[in-house]
Amino acid sequence: VSQAETVPVSGESRAAEDPLCGKFTWPIENFSKITIKKYYSDPFVIGGYKWRILVFTQGNNVDCLSMYLDVADSASLSYGWSRFAQFNLAVINQFDPKLSIRKDTQHHFNAKESDWGFTSFMPLHDLYDPGRGYLVNDTLILEADVNVRKMVDSFSYDSKKETGFVGLKNQGATCYMNSLLQTLYHLPFFRKAVYHMPTTEHDVPSSSIPLALQSLFYKIQYSDTSVATKDLTRSFGWDTYDSFMQHDVQELNRVLCEKLEDKMKSTAVEGTIQQLFEGHHMNYIECINVDYKSTRKESFYDLQLDVKGCKDVYASFDKYVEVEKLEGDNKYHAEQHGLQDARKGVLFVDFPPVLQLQLKRFEYDFVRDTMVKINDRYEFPLQLDLDRENGKYLSPDADRGVRNLYSLHSVLVHSGGVHGGHYYAFIRPTLSDQWYKFDDERVTKEETKRVLEEQYGGEEELPQANPGFNNTAFKFTKYSNAYMLVYVRECDKDRIICNVDEIDIAEHLRVRLKREYDDKEKKRKEKSEAHLYTVIKVVTREDDISEQIGRDIFFDLVDHDRIHSFRVLKQLPFAKFKEEVSKEFNVPVNCQRFWLWAKRQNHTYRPSRPLNEQEESQMVGNIKETATNKTYNGELRLFLEVQKAQDMYIPLSPSEKTKDDILLFLKLYIPDKEDLRYAGKLMVKANGKAADIVEKLNEIAGYPSGEEILLFEEIKFDPNVMCEPIDKKLTFRDSQLEDGDIICFQKAVSKEDSQQLSLPNVAMFLEHVRSRQVHSLVAPFLHSLR
Repeated sequence: VSQAETVPVSGESRAAEDPLCGKFTWPIENFSKITIKKYYSDPFVIGGYKWRILVFTQGNNVDCLSMYLDVADSASLSYGWSRFAQFNLAVINQFDPKLSIRKDTQHHFNAKESDWGFTSFMPLHDLYDPGRGYLVNDTLILEADVNVRKMVDSFSYDSKKETGFVGLKNQGATCYMNSLLQTLYHLPFFRKAVYHMPTTEHDVPSSSIPLALQSLFYKIQYSDTSVATKDLTRSFGWDTYDSFMQHDVQELNRVLCEKLEDKMKSTAVEGTIQQLFEGHHMNYIECINVDYKSTRKESFYDLQLDVKGCKDVYASFDKYVEVEKLEGDNKYHAEQHGLQDARKGVLFVDFPPVLQLQLKRFEYDFVRDTMVKINDRYEFPLQLDLDRENGKYLSPDADRGVRNLYSLHSVLVHSGGVHGGHYYAFIRPTLSDQWYKFDDERVTKEETKRVLEEQYGGEEELPQANPGFNNTAFKFTKYSNAYMLVYVRECDKDRIICNVDEIDIAEHLRVRLKREYDDKEKKRKEKSEAHLYTVIKVVTREDDISEQIGRDIFFDLVDHDRIHSFRVLKQLPFAKFKEEVSKEFNVPVNCQRFWLWAKRQNHTYRPSRPLNEQEESQMVGNIKETATNKTYNGELRLFLEVQKAQDMYIPLSPSEKTKDDILLFLKLYIPDKEDLRYAGKLMVKANGKAADIVEKLNEIAGYPSGEEILLFEEIKFDPNVMCEPIDKKLTFRDSQLEDGDIICFQKAVSKEDSQQLSLPNVAMFLEHVRSRQVHSLVAPFLHSLR
């Protein structure tokens, strides 16, 4: 029976950051008969959270038992949940608990990563070996030991504050790229050269590798939080899917350097890649019995060193320059000498200032017909002397005046199996004694032992159960090990580890990135303070309407996405807001009357009523909550009514408008020009007749007194246009006109003129405009069907 055991915390109260500890044991009976790929334990509670163990009984695409700690109720948790835990998982040895296999890790669990653990926990052949003591009577016993920490621990950790450096965000499976980019960034000479590459303010980071890399390096250097790499991967031509696929690190390194090398041609930094990374070796074939030697000089940017069969880096170099004898059936055909016994080998002409060593951890196994990872122990020194034993690796042509003594700068680590895993890097940026671990977004200080001994790979030996007897100690493979080493030559150290200041960064780049940073900070601040603010969109007097009607829009009054907006505190008194409006538009506070907009049942938007005195005495947030239409996405939309006499604003107050007053908006149509324009507004009495405003409309339009005018009401436009004639003999109330309605007016057109005009009245014009709008929307779809 599975069981959970919680370790009590002493004391009456516990600090928020103290861990809650617990242990869960899970015996799995009939283990070999389980056919379910993903097999879960029952949920157990530790630290107030529900957990469970997840195992892949036949391995998660590896020949190993795969085991993870999983958040049991992740699907039902609220948006944005997260938790942090340090834990170890174990397979219990039922012969001797001391031989149990335990692996520990820590993780910040969230919706994207609700489980975490070990894909290659232990080989299946060891698990099923009856003499090992792990699977007994077809029962496997698993254990999870969990320390849950309150999120203050995870969130409070600040990489920049703790280490002076920031990490890189993982796009899905880009940890391998992040480790490489951090290594290159922490070669200041390389970073400086990238900054000096010519880019312009018109370049776009997502389509320019140089600019994307400049931008990335700048952000790493000056940001306080982890940096995204999306612009850089887009500049590679990768889509989202590519970012979730693990690529080959060596290939990425070569492709990136080749592209940068090409972009640096004919610039001030031409040749930088070669200066840093390029070395040369000499391939030779030398006949033994005749005086003949063939040589070929080749360059390299990195060296691939064998791991299998080699104890350490020096053994790999010994193997690299090992002499091969060409004899018997494999004799060498020398020019003018025929087949000859010969010696074939490689010697180095020169090594680069920055030496990149790719360790061949992945090889093809021809017997098993598959790729395998070489987890053998492989040692590498803090100082690498390639002049050892009187320059045994150097060719006769090599410059012996250059001292090839190197210091270890970076160790790139792969943790996992051949089918996947996790990548991170250990780097000492200034070649001091202090190492740092760059693990995606998190940067931590590390001891030298973690960098060297723990990354050699190989097997870890557990203590013997009975030391007095001649029994074999149990060993298990360590799946985390170094796969790439970067060394910096001592005599070039001061040149490579140089200062990089803002003066090294192009002015346009500094301006661009400073602007990006300021915009990001502004958005971040706005987002964090969003609950304190609201947006008020104000149709400013009638300027917004007159600028849009007949140009950008024809129906209704205004496009609210293109009018002036104010972002104000919800707790701001509306009277204070009116003062801001006064400053912005130079309209005295006592001459402002604000109207609310309303969405009508016919899908039109019109000013519906003025704010009353009680509403104007409230806070902006209260007005928004009680008076706004829910379709406005939380915005408060207002129409600012002002009235003038002889260019002077007239004082207005909410109480001055009575129920008998109707605010109408006017549009003028000119038939011979097929032109519709905004003509202002009128406050009329409900009992007044339309005929009473004809002379006023002639004055507004600039027509002679007595000109015959036709009146129409623009009622709606979706899905069909409705623009009906207004009977001038009726009152406005009898014509069912109300606040916010629109009257379109025009000169009367004679029958003769009507036959000459395409669109003689405003109703026909609006029908034509609507038809044109619908056609522009439908035409692309119809074209795609052909």
